[in-house]
Amino acid sequence: MNPGIDAAAGRVLVVDDEKPLALMVATYLTRAGYDATQAHTGPDALEAARTQTPDVVVLDLGLPGMDGIDVCRKLRAFSECYVLILTARGDEEDKLAGLAAGADDYITKPFSVRELVARVAAVLRRPRTTVTAFEPERVFGDLVVDLTAHEARVGGAPVGLTRTEFDLLAALSARPQQALSRRQLIDTVWDPAWVGDERLVDVHIGHLRRKLSEDQAAYIDTVRGVGYRMVTP
Repeated sequence: MNPGIDAAAGRVLVVDDEKPLALMVATYLTRAGYDATQAHTGPDALEAARTQTPDVVVLDLGLPGMDGIDVCRKLRAFSECYVLILTARGDEEDKLAGLAAGADDYITKPFSVRELVARVAAVLRRPRTTVTAFEPERVFGDLVVDLTAHEARVGGAPVGLTRTEFDLLAALSARPQQALSRRQLIDTVWDPAWVGDERLVDVHIGHLRRKLSEDQAAYIDTVRGVGYRMVTP
């Protein structure tokens, strides 16, 4: 095990049509203490995710049988696992499409396998929302952030959020009216050791806002030059 990685036990599914690459990634993950398995096509990835219930899916976008974007979208219909996209596509639109489909993070090929293992370790270290007897839920007008059920409801109707979107909502709602920077949100939701493009936060906040309300500023306000804050409409 790499002494620089604080690896908690977890199941990781590596999905890539380049079998040697998938094997290398899975081998590094296994050495780091994870239960790593592989799939090489889109349909096989979905089947493996259903039967193995992984904690993390490392997902290539260019897959035979079904594009990685579609795999991610279908995966989100039955799994809350973390999805880390691996892609040779450097185009910004591909990254945004992956995040829109429900991915939590991305790494562009060529990449460092050590960095990938560190990203997996980081998402598995992410703490689940703490629930106390005094605060099982937080209310902002029609929006209820239910920490016990790990869900958000608007007007009593559940809102389909990814784990990352809910974690961002939980982080913002824990400190209402207080502006939180992108870096503060990354430290809370991803990991203090996370390194990458901080605009990742903006993409997830955009998805979260659209799901919560047609008025995208209804619950989450942009603080120019700082970040975001939770408000009551």
